[in-house]
Amino acid sequence: MKDPVTISTGITYDRESIEKWIFSRKNTTCPITKQLLSDADMIPNHTLRRLIQSWCSLNASNGVERFPTPKPPANKTQIVKLLNDAKSPLIQTQCLRRLRSIASASEANKRCIESASGAEFLASLINLSTTTTTTTAAADTAPASYSFVDGNDSFDQLKRSSDEALSILHHLKLSDGALRSLAGNNGQFINSLLRVMQGENNESRAYAVLLMNSILEVAQSMEITSLKAKFFTELVRILRDRISYKASKASLQLLINVCPWGRNRVKAVEAGAVPVLIDLLLDSPEKRAAEMILTVLDQLCHCAEGRSEFLKHGAGLAVVSKKLLRVSKVASERAVRVLVSISKFSATPSVVQEMLQLGVVTKLCLVIQVDSGKKTKEKAREILKMHARAWKNSSCIPITLLSSYP
Repeated sequence: MKDPVTISTGITYDRESIEKWIFSRKNTTCPITKQLLSDADMIPNHTLRRLIQSWCSLNASNGVERFPTPKPPANKTQIVKLLNDAKSPLIQTQCLRRLRSIASASEANKRCIESASGAEFLASLINLSTTTTTTTAAADTAPASYSFVDGNDSFDQLKRSSDEALSILHHLKLSDGALRSLAGNNGQFINSLLRVMQGENNESRAYAVLLMNSILEVAQSMEITSLKAKFFTELVRILRDRISYKASKASLQLLINVCPWGRNRVKAVEAGAVPVLIDLLLDSPEKRAAEMILTVLDQLCHCAEGRSEFLKHGAGLAVVSKKLLRVSKVASERAVRVLVSISKFSATPSVVQEMLQLGVVTKLCLVIQVDSGKKTKEKAREILKMHARAWKNSSCIPITLLSSYP
């Protein structure tokens, strides 16, 4: 313990640990007593902290280092003043850096910033930046509380402030309620994030897609089904550009979450998602990324447009079958689901023969013989039964399938 605090149940914990328990993991009970917490207030236990520091000093000869007295967490009055000061462009950068420093100090500080309407202020800076193309327009569209200065550098400063605000918003790890609030207002902030994704600053693009992922996880179904085509275009562009592992993973998670809704599958396909996903899979990504790519491909192959694009790619069938039994049980199941969709709805004679020539049939036969999971085996057997007549000369087809489907 370096900063002991006592919570409402009377138990003392280290501040960093209990803050993670309550704020990051969103628990509402005391870890020891399991009692429901009446509030999230944490009272510093100065007596225990001084005892720990004294013990450290007494044992300095044994290599124990005495830790400094922790700084008290930020309070709402302090944060509100900082946010008001940040409305002046003259000291805005300095204030935002101070806000980022406060947020990084503890989970309690993050929640304090959120309770002081910090998220709304940061979002307003991003909205202002993305709806402004000139310094004059910035002055015209800025809220009354925002003190704009003259000069050619004003617009560039606004962009820098927006990038800083975006970084802070991401690291605040906002609550579901705050995220839903940002998603409201006719989707203004979502549109602002989309404009950031269309920009050239890769770091800001990454933060934008990570924030978009968090917001859409708590969004209403109407907001998800009404996503515009350019949303999918920018997601695909981020995947193609491979600006960072986190951004790519967030983009894949977004596609997984939104594709089942409305016409989103078709929008993703029209944005060019299928060939980009196949190219990513060809580069042998790590386990989790491969599972996510195959999950998206499975969803997109549920529509005719997706299956058509999949078969147009020369490596589609080959790379999906290659991942069978080589990544994980989850990846194998998703790969078989993709092949089921192709076999059921797009299996022209040439496709059926291509599956045989590429070794897809051999791989499916192997799937039903090893420990690949019950559902995966059933789907693999379903494909083999479906086209047993066309593949009857293949040495790997089990005799039971041939006798059942001559």
